[in-house]
Amino acid sequence: MPLLTIKDLAKTYRQPDGTPHRVVDVAEFALGAGEQRALRGESGSGKTTFLHLIAGILAADAGSIRLDDRDLTALGEAARDRVRAESIGYIFQTFNLLQGHTVLENVELGMAFGRGVDRARAGALLKRVGLGDKLAHFPRQLSTGQQQRVAVARALAHRPKLVLADEPTGNLDARNAREALALIREVCREEGAALLLVSHDEAVLAQFEAVQDFAALNRALQTT
Repeated sequence: MPLLTIKDLAKTYRQPDGTPHRVVDVAEFALGAGEQRALRGESGSGKTTFLHLIAGILAADAGSIRLDDRDLTALGEAARDRVRAESIGYIFQTFNLLQGHTVLENVELGMAFGRGVDRARAGALLKRVGLGDKLAHFPRQLSTGQQQRVAVARALAHRPKLVLADEPTGNLDARNAREALALIREVCREEGAALLLVSHDEAVLAQFEAVQDFAALNRALQTT
């Protein structure tokens, strides 16, 4: 059985004039444990909404999202938050690091809402991503590429089964983007986590063996 199974997933927003706008309408999607796949999608295609639905950040209007055979769409917001804290890692394009906390504290906070803080593991992960000498630094004292490495360590800190990455190299130059992507994939493999990445960058997508077009999945794009 796949780690992630989605059926008839839908999300609709109201436009300013009150008319409904279907953003996500995915009939079927599945991802295996430990699998790494990329979704190709342009800006405004609904791919970020799709990831937010999987992560439980947004509630679906219809359909089911089963993670490890647990139906996330049947859960309330607090329960979805607990599942995310325990089983899902999220790497954002803007990193979302807390500027008032050190590098080490940022990773520890990624653990705090799940199984609990493990300072030794946080430090080991930061060392693994090449930041062992930056534990006491603040995000503003790091380069953009180094901040992305903190975000990778934070996303993997609580040993998630699934890592979601939303344009994770969008704020990096070409060299740092290649390095960051290689690091994300390598650390996910080492940790046994499945990876679902969305991007519009063909250079990023070319590094994946498995790539799907989100437009082919999302029926909402095919009816507009």
